[in-house]
Amino acid sequence: MSSSTRRLTAGPMVAFGVGQLAEGIKNSAFNTFVLFFYQQVIGVPGSLTGLALGIALCFDAITDPLAGALSDKTRTRWGRRHPFLLAAALPLAFAFYFLFNPPDGLSSFGYFVWLTVFAILVRGALTFYYVPHLALGAEMARDYSQRSTLFAVSQLFGSVGGALTGFIAYRFFFPTTAEFNPGLLNPEGYVGFGVTFGIAMTLAILACFIGTFREIPYLQQPLEVKRFQMLGLFRELRDVFHNPSFRALFFGMLFSTLVLSIEGVFSPYMGVHFWGFTTEQLSLIPLVALVGLLCSVAVMPVATRLFDKKGAVIYPAAVVIVTTNVLVVLRLLDVPWFPGNDSPLILPLVMTTTFVSALLAPVVFATINSMFADIADEHEVETGERREGVIFSARSFVIKTTGAVGVFIGGLLLDFIAFPRGAAAGTVPADTVWTLGLLQGPATSIFTMLGLLLYLGYKLDRKRHAEIMLELARRRNAAAESAQTSAPGSAHGG
Repeated sequence: MSSSTRRLTAGPMVAFGVGQLAEGIKNSAFNTFVLFFYQQVIGVPGSLTGLALGIALCFDAITDPLAGALSDKTRTRWGRRHPFLLAAALPLAFAFYFLFNPPDGLSSFGYFVWLTVFAILVRGALTFYYVPHLALGAEMARDYSQRSTLFAVSQLFGSVGGALTGFIAYRFFFPTTAEFNPGLLNPEGYVGFGVTFGIAMTLAILACFIGTFREIPYLQQPLEVKRFQMLGLFRELRDVFHNPSFRALFFGMLFSTLVLSIEGVFSPYMGVHFWGFTTEQLSLIPLVALVGLLCSVAVMPVATRLFDKKGAVIYPAAVVIVTTNVLVVLRLLDVPWFPGNDSPLILPLVMTTTFVSALLAPVVFATINSMFADIADEHEVETGERREGVIFSARSFVIKTTGAVGVFIGGLLLDFIAFPRGAAAGTVPADTVWTLGLLQGPATSIFTMLGLLLYLGYKLDRKRHAEIMLELARRRNAAAESAQTSAPGSAHGG
């Protein structure tokens, strides 16, 4: 069976998905805990903390195309992607530990430097794993529908990893105590947090490496591999941007990621100060998200079958945007019938919106990854070169670049609204909390809606992809026949 028609078995698909746990853990740590730790616990100004994380994201964004192009051009007996997976595992664990365990007694600027350096190291190590990992998925799954399934499995594992990270952290590392309310203010909890999840990410990467290793002989290889050159990398990026479907996804994600990164900065502050939850209550929300994530497995193939891939991004994303804003807007408007924070209904209501988001968000992200993989096939038809690494690195680049801007903006906004450092629950002025909710909710959602409009420019569908795969198969068969004809001892050879 040729690599273009071979279907994956469950084992390698699960192993590929397990590898996404590392990204899920890192996202949860950076989106929820890093900025809070440095701004609230250590006392670094929000603007400096946001700047440090923004600088790290910029460095990370620069390395994305490099990691993608290098893995595209690599040829070893372990394939193009697996050497990068293995090399990233241990450096990631050590960098993650030191990120959450800075030395005592540094100045604000000293902690700013420490945060910048180790955030760069964590993100850099993960980049040289994550970009080749995404490209590996495009190589493993060649079928239009199974490709969506593979990235859905991967997205599920990543989302589950993020949800479990939140639950474990709130429940076991940051419990509410008489001294620390919220428990996130306890500096000792971050020591065990850094150790535990640094090891967990390394184990996830190693499991992915081992579980997908047997797929190496079947991976789709380019007909020609050119040497890596920096100038060539810029040319390849330019060629990729000529594809209208790629541009639609790229700029759509730009707006969406900007909003998500700003909202991620505010997330722990919202739970504690806007809704008035304890860390024990907050630990229940990821469990509800986990249920939604597991249910999303059944939703993903249905959404793709009903709407094709473009619709499977736009419609669920629109529902998520509305759902996540409803409760915040009701609280901001002080609607008389809406229960107060002291009501036992508030936690179930927030859990309900969390469930809906967890049910539909994986459909969006998994489908987008599958769409980028389809673009790699179209790009090969257009240029004659396979560039999964470059394509997925550009995807990662936009997420991280706009994420850097979003984190920096979020840090600036915390200082702008004068959010107090080391604030215990119930001590933040009401007008500050109200402004926090406005920024985290409706004020930013307009940019996400703009992103959805840009997705309308995506051109590929099931029929077009089938035509692309037939053309690629024709070219490969022609190349194989040509090589056989020109080989020594053939009818036309010497």
